Amino acid sequence: MEKIILFLTVLCCALSSCTKDKTDYEAEIDTIVPERTEFKEVTNFKSGTYTLRLEALGGQLYKGYNQIRLKIESPAQNSPSVATLLPILTDSQGKASSCPHRYDLLYKVDEGYFEGYIVFTEESQTTALWDLHIGFTVAQQQYNSKQRVQVNTQDNKNLNMNSFIGNDGEQYFIALIAPQKPKVAENNLTAGIYKHNKPTVPVSGNPVEPSQFSYSQVEGYTLQLDPRMPEPSMGNHSSPNNKDLVQGADKLYHGVVNYTMTGNWTLNFILLNHQGRILKGTVVPNDFTPGVEGIKSELHIDILF
Repeated sequence: MEKIILFLTVLCCALSSCTKDKTDYEAEIDTIVPERTEFKEVTNFKSGTYTLRLEALGGQLYKGYNQIRLKIESPAQNSPSVATLLPILTDSQGKASSCPHRYDLLYKVDEGYFEGYIVFTEESQTTALWDLHIGFTVAQQQYNSKQRVQVNTQDNKNLNMNSFIGNDGEQYFIALIAPQKPKVAENNLTAGIYKHNKPTVPVSGNPVEPSQFSYSQVEGYTLQLDPRMPEPSMGNHSSPNNKDLVQGADKLYHGVVNYTMTGNWTLNFILLNHQGRILKGTVVPNDFTPGVEGIKSELHIDILF
C-alpha cells in the first residue's frame, strides 16, 4: 500500500509540473518563436554596372538553413546566363572555411531571380566573418563580387541544426527546415542532410576556389526519428504515428513528427546510409522515467514550441 501511495504521489507531481510547464511554454511561444514567410532584401551591392540584391525570408540570415534569392539588375536590361555563390567564413587567424550551400544557383525565368540555399554553421562574430563570393556571366563576360553579410543567432529552435562526423569518417550536417511553428498535431517535418566533400588537393590561400569548399546533398539515406520530451517531469515520453525522414524529389528529407503537447522536445535520430549502415545515432530507451532527465540519442536536435 505504501508503494502505491508513493507512486501516486510521484505521478501527481509529474502531472502538476507538466501542466505548469505547458502553460509557461505556451506563453513563451507567443513571444519568441517567429514565422517568416516573406522574402525581403538582406543587402544590395554593385558589380560594375550591375546591382545585386540578396533576399531571404524575413530579410535576415541565420545560423542554419537559409533559402535565398539573388536578383541581378542592369540598366541595359542584360540578363545573366549563370550565377554562382560561395559563402566563406574567415577566422581571426585568416583561415577560410565554408558551409553547405548551392554553388550553381537555379535561375527562375518567370520570376527573374536566381535561387539557392546556404546552411550557415556559425553566427557572425568579431573573430568569425562571413563573405559571399558571387560570380555571374553576361554575354560571355565574367563578373565577380564579394559582399560581407551578417549571420544572426537562430532565434527559432524549430530550425536548429547539427553537424557531426559519421562512422564513415565523413562530416555531415542536418538542418531543420519545416515546420517553423509546429502545432499540437502530426506535423510534416522537413530537413536537409549534407556532406562535406573533402578537397582532393590541399586548401590554398585563395578562398574563392570552389573545389576546395564543396558540399553535396546526400542521396538515398534514411533519418530514423524518435521524438521525446526529455524534461524530468515528462518522463522522456514519446508519441505515436511518427514517420522516418526519407528523401523526396526536391532532394530534401521529409517525415512526420507528432507533437502531443507544447514544450521541450528532442528529435532523436539515427542516420542510415543507402546500404542501411548506421552513420550516427543510438536507440533511446523506452522507459518512462518521471523525475529523471531523459536519455538522448548521440545524434539529436532539441526544439521548443
